[in-house]
Amino acid sequence: MKINLYLLNFALNSIMRQKTKSIFITLIFTLLVFLLSSFSLITNAIKYELNLTVDSLPQIIIQNQKGGKIYDIDTSVIDDIILIAGVQSAISRVWGYYYFNTAQVSFTIVGIEIYEEQYTKSLENIATKYNFDDMDINNHDNTTASMIVGSGVKKILSQKYYKDYFNFIKPDGTIKKVYIKGIFKSDTNLESNDMIVMSKDTLREIFDIDEDKASDIVIKIKNKNEIDTIVYKIKELYPMLRIITNEDIKISYENIFNYKGGIFLALFTISLFTFFMIIYDKSSSLNEQERKEIGVLKAIGWGIDDILKEKFYEGFILSFISYVLGVIFAFFYVYILQAPLLKNIFIGYSSLKPDFVLPFIFDIQTLVLVFLLSVPIYISATIIPSWRVSIKDTDEAIR
Repeated sequence: MKINLYLLNFALNSIMRQKTKSIFITLIFTLLVFLLSSFSLITNAIKYELNLTVDSLPQIIIQNQKGGKIYDIDTSVIDDIILIAGVQSAISRVWGYYYFNTAQVSFTIVGIEIYEEQYTKSLENIATKYNFDDMDINNHDNTTASMIVGSGVKKILSQKYYKDYFNFIKPDGTIKKVYIKGIFKSDTNLESNDMIVMSKDTLREIFDIDEDKASDIVIKIKNKNEIDTIVYKIKELYPMLRIITNEDIKISYENIFNYKGGIFLALFTISLFTFFMIIYDKSSSLNEQERKEIGVLKAIGWGIDDILKEKFYEGFILSFISYVLGVIFAFFYVYILQAPLLKNIFIGYSSLKPDFVLPFIFDIQTLVLVFLLSVPIYISATIIPSWRVSIKDTDEAIR
């Protein structure tokens, strides 16, 4: 459709003549586009982080569960599991959560040994870069224990004046001083932001874990299609143990994410319903001034197609400007301000972990979807009532 500059100019003048109405519509439309865009951007960013995090987790995790509680597992279990056909490796993990009461956050502490196989790429990079044997020459001497911290942990510790070391409180109430020897950055913010990595010996002392015990055991499988078969064989050997697969964790994350997303969708649906009611009311009839304007235009020779084109330009200008403003504000709100309030719908309001940065994800499909859910609807609500009036006789429209 060729753009008629005269009709476009008339549409602009018509918008300017109704400044109050145009500004009100633009504000409401911009707010709705902003909310819909922000929700979509936050959803895409967090899902991207969750998928990266889950993909980096071990394929199978074995835990010692009693009465619904997790206890340390005997490392001798590895000797039987490694003999199962299809198992590539079985590694004992020493890890846990440490609550830093002063900052009211929880850190994830992971123990590693440089000579054993690492179960994630980020831990493999840390083990390659840092020599934990040199960092912890005498583990029971508080002056030699060291650790590598994530960027989020370093930020929290620095705010509480722990710039070079941190004092861990052991189960017996004594202090274990551990020096900060480096900062690491992982591919996923969720992983590196709250994680501390140190030698297994140091972590065993902090959490009081025996040498023949581990937090859990992780298994790597040669063929992913054999995971269910291997899980069945492990359950036959140790029916009392809890076995979790990577897919189980992914489903659990998605259920929590979808539940929290549903809370926002319920609130947004109410706002969207209100918007549609306004659109329906607008499409039902035009006010007296608009009807007379169409009648006058017909009287001076305008055709129905000219009137509809002008109304199309008018509706498109208002809705498209609102759409662009809403999307720009949403990008600024989500990626610059890090989506205060709305982000907490998905990650919770409690400060159990250091805050993480939402990664920038540009999804053209999201922008197209937001466009289709907003701009065409308003244009239709502008054209339909104008068409109803324009097909009437000129004197009837003026009256």
